[in-house]
Amino acid sequence: MTETTQTQTTSPPPGGAGAKPRSPEYRLAADAVRGLRQDMFHDAFAYRPLPRMRTDGPVTRRLSGTLRRYAAWTPHATVAAAGLLAMAAGYTSAGGPGGGSVGALLCGLLALLPVLATLVRPVGAFWLSIAAVPVVAVFDGAWSDWPWPPGSFLAHVIVLTVVALRSRPRVAAWMWLLTAAYSLMAETFFGGGYYSANTFPLLFVSALALLIVTVLNIRREAEQEVTAHQSETAHERSRRTLLEERTTIARELHDVVAHHMSVVAIQAEAAPYRVENPPPELEQAFVTIRENAVAALTELRRVLGVVRAEDHEAPDAPQPTLADLDRLLANVREAGLSVEKAVTGAVRELPQGVELSAYRIVQEALSNTLRHAPGASARVEIGYVLGGLGLRIVNGPAPVTNLEKSTHGAGHGITGMRERVTMLDGEMTTGATDDGGYEVAVFLPVPSGEESG
Repeated sequence: MTETTQTQTTSPPPGGAGAKPRSPEYRLAADAVRGLRQDMFHDAFAYRPLPRMRTDGPVTRRLSGTLRRYAAWTPHATVAAAGLLAMAAGYTSAGGPGGGSVGALLCGLLALLPVLATLVRPVGAFWLSIAAVPVVAVFDGAWSDWPWPPGSFLAHVIVLTVVALRSRPRVAAWMWLLTAAYSLMAETFFGGGYYSANTFPLLFVSALALLIVTVLNIRREAEQEVTAHQSETAHERSRRTLLEERTTIARELHDVVAHHMSVVAIQAEAAPYRVENPPPELEQAFVTIRENAVAALTELRRVLGVVRAEDHEAPDAPQPTLADLDRLLANVREAGLSVEKAVTGAVRELPQGVELSAYRIVQEALSNTLRHAPGASARVEIGYVLGGLGLRIVNGPAPVTNLEKSTHGAGHGITGMRERVTMLDGEMTTGATDDGGYEVAVFLPVPSGEESG
């Protein structure tokens, strides 16, 4: 009797075999350090130019071509103007323009440069603003404010605002925390010789600015997500509508083709009995025709039958054709639409698929008139021309009434008509007429060899 012992090896925890599991607080701090390094130190001085403003808005769209090109640089001009304002504050507080010293000019430039740097290197502009503060404090002649001289105060608030507008909310939080850390450290260790400290005013103003910017960023992202979701929903709705129309067309064509194949099979079976003493070759030929028709009908039902819904049943009556158009117009007139029909050319029987599509196009066009132009009159023109069939359904403008236009089914009719026309390699144009109505013009080609009458 043997005994089998199974041993299960487990991988040692990070840090070695004797390392203890990390606490949640430690993991949270480690994630924060990684986030700080990623957001504020990794590629901090990467080149990220500020993009130009879009000029397709409701205001800029009305400008001329030259003004519209200049309007695209509005964000850059705004940042530059804010930088000049910070430069003026720094130059004035450091002794200019009365003194006009080189130190005052340097203080003004050190307030301007970080603001301009936000146009190309946003995170680097923050570090440049922090680094410029102690330099400005050395050359600034005022001993009233510490650790932020007036020029640096204004420049840093502008930098924080612009960088927050160009970055995600987490970057704004890191910048505020780093600003608070520098301010508290400078005030604690180096602020003894100054009359007043402005750490908390800076933190309050910057926090208020960053809060407003963060709210605007979150709202902008939410609007973009909503717009993307609406676009995706509209695309899916259009795609679903297209598939539904194709399914309807496939069902109808299935019924048409199945009817004809059934007639072929029945006629092939009955044909030998109409001839007295038919030769065996003729009987065999009709048997082969019937077998091929039945096989084709079975394959057709197997392939195209998948487009039917589970509760769909083939219609007992044959599919409508242009011969049934008068009955359709009578029903439409009973619904309140004044419609007239005009037929030109030699009326002849066309392939059933063309007749069915023409009937459905007229039916859908008149339905759209009832929905979108209640009370208007319509006219249906059918032209039997050489090589095809022309259709023109036009309605006049809706009278000014208190009737509300129905939106039920809106947007599906044109798609269905275009699918039918495309299936038959036809052409279709739609559009508003000069008098405010709407027109649908269709041409369905029919090769001469396919015409049955």
